Amino acid sequence: MLLARLAGDPSVLPPPQGLVEPFLSELASGDLLSSLGITVLRVIAAFVLAMGIGLVLGLVMGTRPAIDRWLDPWLVVFLNLPALVLIVLCYLWIGLNETAAIVAVTLNKIPNVTTIIREGARALNPELKAMAQVYRMRRSVYLRHVILPQLAPFITGAARSGIAVIWKIVLVVEFLGRSNGIGFQIHLYFQLFDVTMVLVYSLSFIGFMLLVEWLLLQPAERRVTAWRHA
Repeated sequence: MLLARLAGDPSVLPPPQGLVEPFLSELASGDLLSSLGITVLRVIAAFVLAMGIGLVLGLVMGTRPAIDRWLDPWLVVFLNLPALVLIVLCYLWIGLNETAAIVAVTLNKIPNVTTIIREGARALNPELKAMAQVYRMRRSVYLRHVILPQLAPFITGAARSGIAVIWKIVLVVEFLGRSNGIGFQIHLYFQLFDVTMVLVYSLSFIGFMLLVEWLLLQPAERRVTAWRHA
C-alpha cells in the first residue's frame, strides 16, 4: 500500500484494494481457475518426474563412487546451465508443445534433487547396512526400513526447494512458449501493459503455492522426520 501511494499512479502500481474487483471478475469468469489448474498440473508432472529421477540418480551416485566420478562432471554442467537456455533448447529440439515444456522444467530441477539426495546417500549409516547384511534383509525391506528413513530429511528438503523452483520455471516456460496457464496470462497482460492483471494472476498463484507449502509440504516433513525426535 505504501509503495502504491509513493508511485502515485494506479496504472503503474495499483493499491491492494484495486486488485480485489479484477480478481473476483477473473474468478467468476473461470479464466483464473482454468489457468491455475493448467499450471498446477504442469508443476505436479515436472515435480514427480524430477523427484523420481533425482532420487534414483542421487542414491546411485552417493553409494557407487565409480558412477559418481563418471556422472559428476555432467551434474556440475547441468547445475550451472541457465534455466532459460534449457527451456529454449527444449523448445527448439522438441517443439512448442507440452512435452517440451515438461521436459524443460524437469531437466532444470533434476540436478538439484540429485545433489541433495547424493549427500544424504553418502551420510547413510554403515552399521545399519552391516546389520541388514547380517540379517539378510530383502532389498525391498532394506530400502523401505533402512535407506528411506535415513534419506527422509534430504528427500523432504529436496521436495520443498524443488517445488519452490519448479513453479517459477513453469511460469517462464508458459511465458515463452505455451498458449495457456498462469505464465501465458502474465505474458498476455504484459503485452497490454496491464499491471493490475499481471499482479492478479501472479499473486493468485503465489498464494496457492504458499497454501501447498503450509498445508502439505511442512506437515509431510514433520511426519517423515518424527521418528528422529521420538
